[in-house]
Amino acid sequence: MVGHGFGGYERELRSLLSGEPASVRAYARALPPTERADFERLIEEPYLVVRGAGSLGLDLVALRRELALPIEVKASSAAVIRFTAAGGRANAQLASHRRVAARAGLMVLYAYRRLGLRGEEAWRVFSAGSAPSRGLLAAACRSLPLVESTREGNGILRWEGGMPLSRFLGRVRFLTTRTEPIGG
Repeated sequence: MVGHGFGGYERELRSLLSGEPASVRAYARALPPTERADFERLIEEPYLVVRGAGSLGLDLVALRRELALPIEVKASSAAVIRFTAAGGRANAQLASHRRVAARAGLMVLYAYRRLGLRGEEAWRVFSAGSAPSRGLLAAACRSLPLVESTREGNGILRWEGGMPLSRFLGRVRFLTTRTEPIGG
């Protein structure tokens, strides 16, 4: 089915963010040589990744230092995922994610795994809504592309328009390593 989160791809993203050496190194092979070492720093600086349970409505939550990243995983061989499939369930889920994240001062990320790609980075990241107005999350997510909406208000993901996972994680790492503790 196009556009649905598949357990295998959730596990793949979880193993990358958790810094599992074999997964990180295999994924890094698709990156330009100048970016591989940077991405492989996930092995020493992993996220704590929790799989979302049924009623949570999210696939993963990645945690590190002062950062929480709720993540919805989508996978497709198509270049575009339209949220009108499955009777609008994905649209309702997107609206729910936006409401809950805004109330908590967070932002839900959509991670789109393009299936069948060889030799290039397969994951792209999108924001489900506006970045918070301040803080580390605001700085890390400000430049993320939004999940688009059609004229009818339906969500749409265009893989080409997403931010490569390696670039997003590099940005987060840059921001978290520049942050100095107050008074220290």
